[in-house]
Amino acid sequence: MEQHDTPSGRTPVIGGTDRERADRTVGDVDLTRWRSRAGRSVADAWAGLGRRYGALPLLVLTLLVGMGVAVTATWAASEVYDAVREADDVAALDRPVLDWMLTLRSPVLDRGVTWWTDIAGTIGMPIVAVLFLVGFTVQRRAWTPLVLLVAASAGSLAMTIAGKDLIGRARPPLSDAVPPYEHSPSFPSGHTLNSTVIVGTIVYLLLLRQSRVVTRVWTIVAGTLFVVSVGASRVFLGHHWTTDVLAAWALGLAWLALVVTAHRLYLTALHRGAEPTPS
Repeated sequence: MEQHDTPSGRTPVIGGTDRERADRTVGDVDLTRWRSRAGRSVADAWAGLGRRYGALPLLVLTLLVGMGVAVTATWAASEVYDAVREADDVAALDRPVLDWMLTLRSPVLDRGVTWWTDIAGTIGMPIVAVLFLVGFTVQRRAWTPLVLLVAASAGSLAMTIAGKDLIGRARPPLSDAVPPYEHSPSFPSGHTLNSTVIVGTIVYLLLLRQSRVVTRVWTIVAGTLFVVSVGASRVFLGHHWTTDVLAAWALGLAWLALVVTAHRLYLTALHRGAEPTPS
């Protein structure tokens, strides 16, 4: 724990390690600065709780509560989807897009897209997450990247399972799909949702340590292209309907926003005097 002199002569205690304090900004944006009145009120409350219970335990608790909110949002999305499906508005979008994708297929392209989509699958995506996680942990020597990535991944998995169980939507016909075939419910697209959240979290963690604007821009572009291309690949291969992918993007971005907000509250608690863990 360090102390810094201020113009008023006081020496407020600033919690956290130097590496964690370095995460406070993305470029010129201070993540511990809350512009809205509601944001400042929540940040003040979190800072007080952080000084009492420790910033890291509070981060874990915040993420657990966020998971509950995310799963509830998935349930709400399923209700909206049911209402739209009954009006046949979904079919008006899904079938034409799939029919167009069928015209683009070729043996070479099918194999290439299948290889690409597998990167975001149940084996590829965990490998990507672990590789970045090891790099973050070694570089920063802190538990925060581990907590954020594990929580983000667990939340997206819970949302995927909840959505598939609640909707139980059938995938496109096997006659329109490229093997290997998938047989679990279609809504939402798990590949798309999980890649949105995991890659989004990785991009966020990278941005925290990138000082050059051009580097940050390319990081965001690369992450966005990956997530968009994974979603498009699911429709191209006939493994999902377009609305499965659109819903997965929306749910994934909502959960990612909660994860980033939880981390900002953690950084705010550290900045205002909380220790990472209770002393």
